[in-house]
Amino acid sequence: MGTLSLPWRKERKIGVYVLGISCYYHDSAAALVCDGQLVAAAEEERFNRQKHYNGFPSAAINYCLAQAGLAIDQVDYIGFYEKPLVKFSRIIETVLASWPRSYWTWIRSMPVWLTTKLHIGRTIQKELGTDKDIYYCQHHLAHAASAFLVSGFDEAAVLTADGVGEWATTAWGVGRGNDLYIEKEIRFPHSVGLLFSAITAYLGFRVNDAEWKVMGLAPYGRPTYLDQFREVVDVREDGSLRLNMKYFAHHYSVSRIFNRRWEALFGRPQRPRHAELEEFHQDIAHSGQKIVEEIMVKMARHVHQRTGLDNLCVAGGVGLNCVANWRMLNESGFKNIFIQPAAGDSGGALGTAFYLCNSVLKHPRTFVMKHACWGPQFTGAEIEAALARRGLSYEYFPREEDLLTETARLIAEGKVVGWFQGRMEFGPRALGSRSLLADPRNPRMKEIINAKVKFREAFRPFAPSMLKEHAAEYFEMPVGMDAPFMLLVPPVRPEKRGIIPAVTHQDGTGRVQTVTEEVNGRYYRLIKAFAALTGVPVVLNTSFNVRGEPIVCTPQDAINTFVNTGIDVLVMGDYLVREKPGQVDFEAGLRRSIALESVPLTG
Repeated sequence: MGTLSLPWRKERKIGVYVLGISCYYHDSAAALVCDGQLVAAAEEERFNRQKHYNGFPSAAINYCLAQAGLAIDQVDYIGFYEKPLVKFSRIIETVLASWPRSYWTWIRSMPVWLTTKLHIGRTIQKELGTDKDIYYCQHHLAHAASAFLVSGFDEAAVLTADGVGEWATTAWGVGRGNDLYIEKEIRFPHSVGLLFSAITAYLGFRVNDAEWKVMGLAPYGRPTYLDQFREVVDVREDGSLRLNMKYFAHHYSVSRIFNRRWEALFGRPQRPRHAELEEFHQDIAHSGQKIVEEIMVKMARHVHQRTGLDNLCVAGGVGLNCVANWRMLNESGFKNIFIQPAAGDSGGALGTAFYLCNSVLKHPRTFVMKHACWGPQFTGAEIEAALARRGLSYEYFPREEDLLTETARLIAEGKVVGWFQGRMEFGPRALGSRSLLADPRNPRMKEIINAKVKFREAFRPFAPSMLKEHAAEYFEMPVGMDAPFMLLVPPVRPEKRGIIPAVTHQDGTGRVQTVTEEVNGRYYRLIKAFAALTGVPVVLNTSFNVRGEPIVCTPQDAINTFVNTGIDVLVMGDYLVREKPGQVDFEAGLRRSIALESVPLTG
């Protein structure tokens, strides 16, 4: 990876540009802010097609610069989302404290630290071809900034939780105006994020990727193993926690989070990756999820009691636990919640950029993150050229109304539609730009998409996207409530569960996305067309990808997924494709998705 250069560099630049970068741990990303406004943000995985890529985000940075028409030497400030020396000191202390069990951690970790991570500033300068200073933001402060500074709240409590940053694993504080204050933190090795990672790995799922499989599996189980989990973690009334380290290995191992004592406590060894899921695994998922919810609810309740504020901002990987989020909102005393849609490490790039811009440089807070569509978009000519290269026949719709009417009709007929529109989403959720859409009324649709399109486990749920003005009619949520990022899981009203069974999960809930014309016009109008046809203002929405691959970015990515899966129709921009060359080899698609996902459990 060499120097980034752009031939379309502007002669004159207006505004102060801040570039935020996250990389070398997982979910590398870049974000560019100008005078307090977000210009672009994207994860590197979408460009190089390596899911959860953790290397330097060259393509993501190049995209952000291109979106602004800048060369790197026109960027005023560059920020990184962690403080490497502080993190290195934690690793040294941890290795020494657990020696000699930590010998292999030392051997495996030191080469990359000594060659890359410890000298991250010089590494970034070399990759970018610049001698500009690199500024560092504490990991959990970057998470906090990614939520509060773009929330629109003048004042809010802030709660962040993930695996680990430098030392902190969980933190809470207060945001007021342009300022952020971290009041308390929980430190490594005690971590709610690593507890959930241990549960994920024990169930045979991939850590830092498949935590939502645990959430999806949990409603099928019972709280049979709560006593064992209370032996594993001591949860205090204020939500603080201490892991019983005799059951864990993450403080001395880079390949395992839990040890054999954990397996003995729960009575079984770790589930092999492709072994059948049994009632035991469902009960582990249910019990573990309940413990994590308990921790987060107690913590949020304590923060509310300490701050007395109405608003809560949430970030960090645990912020993607939608069930815990819903309970925090309803049981902690807060009236409003904002959760960063890129809550994991990718959001650290965005948080770093806004922290530098708003909190350090004191630019006014004028940006509110109403949507997550900050990635690349493609012209009609680019879409048409990609279709022509693949030899696909297509229909062009010059009138949007005709396109939406036909697409709504196809969805109502039971077709699975690949929907590719506008700028790509930032974060792990497809929110109507790179989505697969289907009829939520069809009780078999979940089974159809999991088996023939996504090539994934049958228990995995799908989300409902619906017109915001009708959300309270279908879900037990307040009238007018915003849930634009698919990060809250309210109950589906009992009388509506039979109407939208494909998006009603086992426990009667749904991971809802509210859609407005102001924020996502074409998607809103499509759902409205579907409602006019069927009387149901809801569509099934899942990410446009298959298991093991990132969400599609380019027209070519979308075409590849379309022709190699059971997707029935592809709609890109104003173009609609109904036919694909030859028959889809579902077995080949399944083998490919399994191969893509076959990486070490604990990373």
